[in-house]
Amino acid sequence: MDRTEVGALVRAAVDGDAAAWKALVEGLSPLVWSVVRAHRLSDADGHEVYQTVWFRFAQHLGRIREPEKAGSWLASTTRHECLKVIKALARLMPTDDPQVLDRVSEDRTPEQTVIDSEEAAAESERIRRLWQEFEELGERCRQLLRVLMATPPPSYVEASAALGIAVGSIGPLRQRCLRRLRARLDARGAV
Repeated sequence: MDRTEVGALVRAAVDGDAAAWKALVEGLSPLVWSVVRAHRLSDADGHEVYQTVWFRFAQHLGRIREPEKAGSWLASTTRHECLKVIKALARLMPTDDPQVLDRVSEDRTPEQTVIDSEEAAAESERIRRLWQEFEELGERCRQLLRVLMATPPPSYVEASAALGIAVGSIGPLRQRCLRRLRARLDARGAV
């Protein structure tokens, strides 16, 4: 079917000629099917695209500016509809793989993002208050706790040598310092 014939059939179909419409469908259906097959859709999806394309063509028949290029319009619309189906199928890919089904979605909801942000801010504030109260402890407690917080933590023998404190005093002093820090945090409602 050449362009001139297609243009004449489109104009006749716009005027209500059923025979012209039938001739268009019969003459241009192979074009539509070739585009559908090129996208390798299933039979059901291919038939759905085919029907959608012809429905859209009927809807826009009177608005086609260049009736001779109706074949190009159909090919372009068919390609667009095929891509829509492929995109929708990619989102809905069924599976029976238990690893895929058990995997938690990595997409974060806006609500979860807000909750995580609030939790991070609260944790940051808690840590800031902890260090603020830590700095208010006496020098001896700060030194001992800093040494014992090292990574990897030193042995009590190493801490004793570094701080000039008897090995047997480190444990009890550490407990007293941590109790003071806990009391300061509790008094301020910081933890």
